[in-house]
Amino acid sequence: MISITVTALVFGVIFLAELPDKTALTGLVLGTRYRASYVFAGIAAAFLLHVALAVAAGSVLTLLPQQIVHALTGVLFLGGGAMLLKKDDDEEEIKKPADQSFWKVAGTGFMLILVAEFGDLTQIMTANLAARYDAPLSVGLGAVLALWAVAGLGIVGGKALMKRVPLRLITKIAALLMLTLGVWSLWEAVAG
Repeated sequence: MISITVTALVFGVIFLAELPDKTALTGLVLGTRYRASYVFAGIAAAFLLHVALAVAAGSVLTLLPQQIVHALTGVLFLGGGAMLLKKDDDEEEIKKPADQSFWKVAGTGFMLILVAEFGDLTQIMTANLAARYDAPLSVGLGAVLALWAVAGLGIVGGKALMKRVPLRLITKIAALLMLTLGVWSLWEAVAG
């Protein structure tokens, strides 16, 4: 069963955390060079795989006692918030495929995201959220929709958004949300 509340919370947290990440930049760069639908297909497939792995890992954590899960997720959220605050904006070079066919362009987007985002902060956050809420479908749906939304924004309107909303502000809001979730999880571990 899908919980709209959990899905919405996960969407908000993952969206804000991923927005200042390299996904929007990757989507923006690929989207300016290639057909947007091809780029999105590859990026979307890679994120679907990442979320499935993260939700599976988080679901395994639910087998532990709740206090331990709350303590672990609290520490990981605090670490994630700290990582966002220390984050530097490094650009990665994007290799241009030899032709513009669907499989070449989608494959390029898929491989870039698969490699660049493996073990990334949002993948770890998704696993934490899956462990925290024990609602794998809701967490998975919220995370996938958030990651796809960021990729889509990057592909079609990344430049415009970054001109209107400072990247630092987005990063600080995401970090504050993560730190709040971390403190809340640690409080539940101690109080529970």
